[in-house]
Amino acid sequence: MTARGFAAFPKVKRRVATTWWGKTWVKALEDTALDTTLLRLGRRYAHAGVVGPITVSPGRLHAQVHDNDTVHSTTVLIPVLSEVHWGRFLDRVAENPAHIAALLANDMPRDLVQAAEESGVDLVPGIGDLEPECDCDGWELPCRHAAALAFQVGWLLDADPFVLLLLKGKPEQELLDALRLRVAGPLTTRTPVVVSVEPAGQLPPRPALPTTTPVVLQVEPPPGFEAAELVALMEIAANRARSLLRSGTLEG
Repeated sequence: MTARGFAAFPKVKRRVATTWWGKTWVKALEDTALDTTLLRLGRRYAHAGVVGPITVSPGRLHAQVHDNDTVHSTTVLIPVLSEVHWGRFLDRVAENPAHIAALLANDMPRDLVQAAEESGVDLVPGIGDLEPECDCDGWELPCRHAAALAFQVGWLLDADPFVLLLLKGKPEQELLDALRLRVAGPLTTRTPVVVSVEPAGQLPPRPALPTTTPVVLQVEPPPGFEAAELVALMEIAANRARSLLRSGTLEG
């Protein structure tokens, strides 16, 4: 199983999802939330840059979220597509060269998603599809930490719709390989993805977060471990080591 890691977003003054699929993701979060006050607080946390590196794997998002002097392990789960549903979706993509070109240009055509829905394939999330989990004391769904994580993932989806496809169960290379089997001739190269960053805003100070490079796990994890869990453990260990180095606890 492949997991993708994304470096932590820095503090920003204001940022919102801009693509239709990114906005749909945020709407699913807003429609699911039981407490709009906590949702607003989660958006503030997202802008404050207190969410650590984000790990994306099939059906699962994970990050550590800083809240004052505490770090919370936060996860958001979403339903994945079955292989039958993936076959239907890929058939729809292969039917139209424009859809293939759009995906490779980091676009998610609305008519493609609508056609997939007509075949019983729900690609974008709806109300109740985002299932938050957090080790904080809050009972709300979502808590402010899970909401912050979900808002930032909306920014990731804006830049790269393949993040959504991975969340729904298909890593990029596996999806492209399956698509090649359905079309005649080679596929063009996918447009490079750049996750843009807005200038820093004037929000209250936050705990310093380490800058990390993306983590991609493409090896089989040890027995009893899921790939996403292994990546999360690696992130925790790396963050702990950086904290000890900064405090002088570790010596060479």
